[in-house]
Amino acid sequence: MEQPAPRRTLVVANLTASTPALLAEVERRARERPTTFALLVPDAASRRHADWTLDRAVALLERAAHGPVEGLAADADAFGAIRGAVAEGRFDDVLISTLPHRRSEWLRRDLPHRVEGLGLPVAVVSEAEHADGTSEAVGRATARGMPLT
Repeated sequence: MEQPAPRRTLVVANLTASTPALLAEVERRARERPTTFALLVPDAASRRHADWTLDRAVALLERAAHGPVEGLAADADAFGAIRGAVAEGRFDDVLISTLPHRRSEWLRRDLPHRVEGLGLPVAVVSEAEHADGTSEAVGRATARGMPLT
């Protein structure tokens, strides 16, 4: 029996590119079926005081994926960067990692829904935010509000 081609997942993250929630989801997906990953980081070039670098995030994701991860830096327009990457036809789905809802510009701008309009399945990994304003990473991904199994 022929092995299916690996799933090709575009991971989109910026400040959350190395959070436990994203790493756990990448590891889960890699265990579930053969998957290749590419990390797209919108606005990577303009961040002066980032807590991480693209190289560091890729290295952590490679550990979680148990294989190589391609790193892609892009301009500040997250939707435009995703649209450009998806237009190349190299991806089967998109995994968006974002800050908690109260702090996420991407969620306020309805980025996941807009990306769904590009014709690929979209899942979101986020952090839980506590009432005191602190956040905690959670490894729950959702696609259209439904838990992924």
